[in-house]
Amino acid sequence: MRADPNRGPKAGAGRVLVVNAGSSSLKLSVVEPDDSIACTANLGCADTIPPEAIAEFVRVAGPVHAVGHRVVHGGADFAGPARLDPDVYARIAALRPLAPLHQGRALAGIDVVHELYPELPAVVCFDTAFHRTLPAVASTYALPEAWRAEWGLRRYGFHGLSHAYTSARASELTGLDPASARVVSCHLGAGASLAAVTGGVCVDTTMGFTPTEGLVMATRAGDLDPGMLVWLLRNGVELDDLAKVLEYGAGLSALAGHGGDMRAIRADADAGDPRARLARGIYAYRVRTRIAAMAAAMGGLDVLAFTGGVGEHDDTLRAEVVAELGFLGVRLDPEANARARADAEIGARAAPARTVVVTAGEDVWIARETRATAG
Repeated sequence: MRADPNRGPKAGAGRVLVVNAGSSSLKLSVVEPDDSIACTANLGCADTIPPEAIAEFVRVAGPVHAVGHRVVHGGADFAGPARLDPDVYARIAALRPLAPLHQGRALAGIDVVHELYPELPAVVCFDTAFHRTLPAVASTYALPEAWRAEWGLRRYGFHGLSHAYTSARASELTGLDPASARVVSCHLGAGASLAAVTGGVCVDTTMGFTPTEGLVMATRAGDLDPGMLVWLLRNGVELDDLAKVLEYGAGLSALAGHGGDMRAIRADADAGDPRARLARGIYAYRVRTRIAAMAAAMGGLDVLAFTGGVGEHDDTLRAEVVAELGFLGVRLDPEANARARADAEIGARAAPARTVVVTAGEDVWIARETRATAG
């Protein structure tokens, strides 16, 4: 890594190239100064980051003035975005054991883009940073203090870039004061988590030390009894096999018996498949009960916001989640819910709490943080 933070043009209000290198995908976008998306590309799954495809994307997209990289884990070091330099790069690399798949891909993306465009100011934006505001009662595990100190055991939380954008956008859509609005942000996709955001500050979230805690997801089980995991290890399950199942072989894929794609599971459930119906029921139940927990962390709820692939496009799941939340003042307008496919309010007109669908804006938030940090 040879990035020089003093080289290249200032970001100002310029166009930002956003690089989102996930564990199995690479998404690119160019965000205009007014936050509109000029173009996007999903380069899909590849063992290596393809420099030729990135260069072609930028050539077609036109000039960019800065680059923003999504990095999943910032550990205890990063409470916000950071201008990329050799020290920051090394600190990101040191966190690889906490998120080996995501962190390695992010570093590879940083390397390739820097080789292609060394003159561009680069900023790293962390999924964990938004959750650094969690109070101690929400972030601390009830484990020996020596363990917590030695290994940094705490609830880090993830999807922070998505939750930050979604909670802010939810206030805009409803016209509520972002300085006081109490928002539960529901990022529901292959990975899924909730966040309790009051006055723009995150006070609780469902993911923890790793992204495997919390909700049922496409291939992750979410919350489990740790005693059961110890029991499995003592009764013949190999550690590597357990780790693989928890990350790739549990969740919706285990419940439905095939894959973890909610679209296919919904189709099977509609056709009467009992496993698919159970999978959707468990998924909705876990989301519903955790929404209530997030609301309790804030002492109430003003806005419930759905985002992510499932949150934005599965109207029947949204309805099932909300059906038992009337005690929080949440009620849907069935017609508005059925037709919502982008930013929209879907709550009943007289409901005390508002409900919205927010188009995922992670790339927009990264661009905003990049401009603010690059100068």
